[in-house]
Amino acid sequence: MNRAALVVIDVQESFRQRPLWAYASQPDIVGQVGRLVDAARRRGDLVVWVLHAEPGTGAVFDPASGHVRLIDGLAPVEGEPMLVKTAHNAFTTTNLQQLLTLAGVREVTVCGIRTEQCVETTTRLGADLGYEMTFVTDAAVTFPIPHRDLPADASPERILADPRTLSTADIVTRTEYALAGRFATIRTVAELTGAVPAGV
Repeated sequence: MNRAALVVIDVQESFRQRPLWAYASQPDIVGQVGRLVDAARRRGDLVVWVLHAEPGTGAVFDPASGHVRLIDGLAPVEGEPMLVKTAHNAFTTTNLQQLLTLAGVREVTVCGIRTEQCVETTTRLGADLGYEMTFVTDAAVTFPIPHRDLPADASPERILADPRTLSTADIVTRTEYALAGRFATIRTVAELTGAVPAGV
């Protein structure tokens, strides 16, 4: 029985196909996630991989596009579940909760792409379900968020030039503030891999 699990959310090629990938908050997401995965495996923790899919859309999250796959450099090993979700959080359209329950998991660490969206919503729901959640702040990626009044097809240059755009630094700060002490413990890759003591 595993008491702890690492859930890797949406670290997939789909995001690399979007123009805003060049402005990702954590360019070394594969390296950071890889270090977490290696540490989790050494401890004997359950590692769960989650991908996001939007079937039938014809876009980068449509499985038919070929981009709904892990970014090169990451791969599950035998016995590690690979789930596909169609909602933002990793619970409601998958059997993640069942997997965690069957494995005896009570502590869940999350990382992945869309700090304030898929990773945060999974963290909040996991806390509501009674798990002790850890949010790995530097193994989560986000992108500048354009103001709602900008057209959906606005270029990255226009998004970045707009003073109303929410920067990645602001997104990370706000997400940590909302989660810490309420829904999760905030930790870094270095803390969780033993490179530095927690809280230093």
